[in-house]
Amino acid sequence: MPDVTFIGNPITLEGNEVKPGDKAPDFTVLNQDLEEVKLSDFSGVRVISVVPSVDTGVCAAQTKRFNEEAALENATILTISADLPFAQKRWAEENGLSQAKIFSDHRELSFGEAYGVVMKELRLLARSVFVIDSNDQITYVEYVSEGTNHPDYESAIEAAKNAQ
Repeated sequence: MPDVTFIGNPITLEGNEVKPGDKAPDFTVLNQDLEEVKLSDFSGVRVISVVPSVDTGVCAAQTKRFNEEAALENATILTISADLPFAQKRWAEENGLSQAKIFSDHRELSFGEAYGVVMKELRLLARSVFVIDSNDQITYVEYVSEGTNHPDYESAIEAAKNAQ
């Protein structure tokens, strides 16, 4: 597993690390209406933007940035955190992102376990980005080494533009 810190403290990641070339594992998360959603519910290129909590500055900025890039006509942007769906819905409405696809992994940590991003010590998801092509192959992976840092937006966006 990649080495990750959160506010400078070493963090233990749980789950299965994924790499480019792997088949994207399916998972079950909740939408803001508490309905189950799976990766397989979406087709085409998908960018999964993972944040510890939408209620923090870097996470909010990351969520806004990737949703602004939703103009990437070939990609669907999915934001996943362990926040409760109610908090995600409130945040999306307050930030004018009511159409954003923000999902909660709070109940089962299904996504976090499948992609190796569960921060054991915090029961939150580690900041990361995954690009999945239309054949369900992972084409880009970034596990951000310090949880309070931004991901490499440009590389993720470029990977999404190049995925088919």
